[in-house]
Amino acid sequence: MLDGTDPLSMFAATETSAAASHSSSVGDLGRKRRVKEEEALGADFEPWSTKRGEILARFTTTEKLSINLCMGSDRGKAPNPGSSAVSEKVRTRLEELDDLEEGSHRELLNLSQQDYANRIEELNQSLKEAWSSDQKVKALKIVIQCSKLLSDTSVIQFYPSKFVLITDILDTFGRLVYDRIWTMCSDPRPLPDSFTVEDVNDTAKETCLNWFFKIASIRELLPRLYVEAAILKCNRFLSKSGIQETLPRLTAMIRGMGDPLVAAYARAYLCRVGMEVAPHLKESLNANIFDLLTTFRQISGDSVQKQLHLQKVEVPAYLMLYSPAINWILQCVAYRAPEPLLTEMMERCKMMANNALLLNSIMRAFRPEFVATRATDFIGMIKDCDESGFPKHLLYGSLGRSLACADPPESERLTILNEAWKVITKVRNPQDYMNCAEIWVEFTCRHFAKREVNTVLADIIKHMTPDRAFEEAYPQLQSVITKILMYFHDFSVLFSMERFLPFLDMFQKDSVRVEVCKSIMEVFIKHQLELTRDPVILNAMLHICKTMHDSVNALTLEDEKRSLALLIIGFIRMVSFGRDFEQQLSFCVEARSTFCNLEPVLVQLIHTVNQLAMETRMVMKGNHSRKTAAFVRACAAYCFITIPSLSSIFSRLHLYLLSGQVALANQCLSQADAFLKAAVSVLPEVPRSISVEGKLRSSESFLLDFINNFLATLLVVPDHPEHGVLYLVRGLLNMVQDYTWEDNSDAKVRIYISALPLLAAMSQETYLYSIHKVDSNETLYGGDPKFLSEINKLCETLIGQILDHLKTLTRDEQSMRRQSALAFSLFGVLLAHGDLKNNKLSQLSINLWNLSHKHGHSETRVSIRTLESIRHQAQRPDMAHLSDTIQRLALQSRT
Repeated sequence: MLDGTDPLSMFAATETSAAASHSSSVGDLGRKRRVKEEEALGADFEPWSTKRGEILARFTTTEKLSINLCMGSDRGKAPNPGSSAVSEKVRTRLEELDDLEEGSHRELLNLSQQDYANRIEELNQSLKEAWSSDQKVKALKIVIQCSKLLSDTSVIQFYPSKFVLITDILDTFGRLVYDRIWTMCSDPRPLPDSFTVEDVNDTAKETCLNWFFKIASIRELLPRLYVEAAILKCNRFLSKSGIQETLPRLTAMIRGMGDPLVAAYARAYLCRVGMEVAPHLKESLNANIFDLLTTFRQISGDSVQKQLHLQKVEVPAYLMLYSPAINWILQCVAYRAPEPLLTEMMERCKMMANNALLLNSIMRAFRPEFVATRATDFIGMIKDCDESGFPKHLLYGSLGRSLACADPPESERLTILNEAWKVITKVRNPQDYMNCAEIWVEFTCRHFAKREVNTVLADIIKHMTPDRAFEEAYPQLQSVITKILMYFHDFSVLFSMERFLPFLDMFQKDSVRVEVCKSIMEVFIKHQLELTRDPVILNAMLHICKTMHDSVNALTLEDEKRSLALLIIGFIRMVSFGRDFEQQLSFCVEARSTFCNLEPVLVQLIHTVNQLAMETRMVMKGNHSRKTAAFVRACAAYCFITIPSLSSIFSRLHLYLLSGQVALANQCLSQADAFLKAAVSVLPEVPRSISVEGKLRSSESFLLDFINNFLATLLVVPDHPEHGVLYLVRGLLNMVQDYTWEDNSDAKVRIYISALPLLAAMSQETYLYSIHKVDSNETLYGGDPKFLSEINKLCETLIGQILDHLKTLTRDEQSMRRQSALAFSLFGVLLAHGDLKNNKLSQLSINLWNLSHKHGHSETRVSIRTLESIRHQAQRPDMAHLSDTIQRLALQSRT
């Protein structure tokens, strides 16, 4: 720029040199192509896209903005002294830029921040439309004019956001140019990602050079720099070393910018595109940060101070405008940088009197491990900073972020915490205080015990309680809880902190309080491996669970209720008082009154109490003392009182049956009788359809399963002395008879078929199973003929009703299929449980076999296996009568 050589002549010379180099490489056919693999950015590098939204949200303004787009002609200007040396081709390119929309001038005034962003987005769309309509020069002109806007600092506090918006347009332009040239190289086959200059055809190279020539014709420094940086990646099409040579040149060009803020963001953009295309070229990155540090002295100069005075901007606020640019440049410099570079940066920072803005960026940019080992040094530098320009609590916040990821030397940790908290606790603004305290909580939890954590919590409560400041800091307060739970899994230690529960009391917004309680419960369930009876834990957890339970109302979604119930159930399962069964029952009583609105919790409590009754029986080992019997009766009373409060009818049925079985196992016959009678009385209330996982389904299959389980229990239940023979069986069958079954349902008959094996088992001299110290009907009746006669009469009645039903199933194909299945089921029951020596019963079984095969709906494989089983049984001496029966059982082929 100083020797008078114009940019186009410089590019022309570069083009000649590149062509000669290309010819030389093509001529040397014997030399192998060497592809240099550039170091790629890894997932540990935070991309620019993650910072964009934060900058736009942080740097805002209420002042009016303007957009000045001047696309007029420059022909009237005096020619350059060196223009005579410019070739005709170059002059044509200059005129293309000058002639575009000659005389056009747009100035948009009094724009709000949102209007400004909308107008910039419109320009971005105009750029794309101009490009798609093959108006490439117009597209370039739009980019040039947008780039010029970055020289305007009239509303200085908005400048970082303006930079983000306008560089979006530059990024779009860079992608369009690169994709166009790439496409030109993709014929006849696509260009590989690791292409070299030799893979690029001449047409694409010429087009690429043409773009660089046009950009070099831009007279103003700022737009020329930005636009060339936007297409920096296109240097790959021209030369292997193009990017490496261009980055230092563009870095040097920025030194010609007078405004330090404008120059800082220009360097940030250059570092951004440089990291995208050549992250291994660290020299230009380092040069940019060192140049930036050199310009810091301009901040105290008259020009900047006058500008701040006119816009009424304080120096600390002005310095904060640099933070996105400095943070980004330092992130690029520090990415995978060696540790000595941090030492160098710290020394340069000291030379600048420990500039707080720079120090903050250094701590945020370099690897936490490097920062942590120098934590004491950084604290010393923070102490020496001038707090008026940059608050020290922000510096300690940045240091705390690094120490949350990496450990400082153990001997220095307490000193570091004390020094940091001395500053943090003096912060008056609650939001600033909380932002910093939240960061250092993790360091405290990571390296110290409950005493230090309790002290930190007390300090937070002290700062956030006045004027209910905690209401504006719920996210940070939640983060504090999360970090504590991350390191403290011993809840006896956690709840013994004096300030932990008072800290929870600051969460007074219902939704937030419930979320915090849920997070505590999730950690408790995950990490509490041993059962507990610790009163500190129980009292605290009951308080937390009650908070969750009390949040349930008529508007609470079922999924949320289910989630809360599961967490509370997880707590209940972890409570155990060992052999102090009475204390355990007292806990369940308290829990029932506390969690009465969550049905799954009540179900769990009933299961817990039944389990408690069984444990009591096993511990006593049969020694059924009065105290034990009284306790078991108390458990039964608990269940009998609680079950009716459940809305789910099948939950009630299953729990009545379970509780009856437990009472029976504990020789509490009257209580068992009450539970079983209650179950029978509830059966008529079963609806014909129920909701299962949000879908309406028939209840018939669930009811059949329950009744079958109920029948199995009745075998060991002795008859009540004040009621008739088999009164529970008769009561159940009467209910089945009166129940309103679905149309075309066989459920009632299937229950009758299931009842026959029970009656057969009851007629035996010795029952298949029994309960210790419980006299079943086998003992009470001792094979009394009257008892057996009652069983036979009941069997005859059931079989008669089954046969009557079978006669009705002849209307259609579906009915005959049902008839076949039921007949075969009854045949199986008679075969397994009936006395086939009885001629009538034997003939009935043969008739049922024939009926099941009459219409060809039986399963042939099942029938064959059944016949084989009968033949096998017939070989036993006591079953010889089956030989005659099997001769009369025939298989019928389907027709």
